[in-house]
Amino acid sequence: MTHLKRLSAFFLMLLLASFVGCASTPKSEGTGEYLDDAVITTKVKAAVFHEPSLKSAEINVETFKGVVQLSGFVNSQAAINKAVEVARGVAGVKSVKNDMKLK
Repeated sequence: MTHLKRLSAFFLMLLLASFVGCASTPKSEGTGEYLDDAVITTKVKAAVFHEPSLKSAEINVETFKGVVQLSGFVNSQAAINKAVEVARGVAGVKSVKNDMKLK
């Protein structure tokens, strides 16, 4: 009987360890959050690509816990404003951090 209890305790510890491994912390994401952020990044990149006034190759998009960071070099302040506006319009975006610079 003690062998069964030890085996059960081992599997319980293993299960708990796997849940902790997938949990998020303030500086890292859980598995689900990572996938959500990847989807948001893809949607923002597509939205920027489909905006005719923006050169999507010059704008980098990164997402962490729903916060989108835009970076890169663009030709005008109007392009910066438009990129931020487009990113904010994507579902799932909590906020946009603008790190774009003028050429």
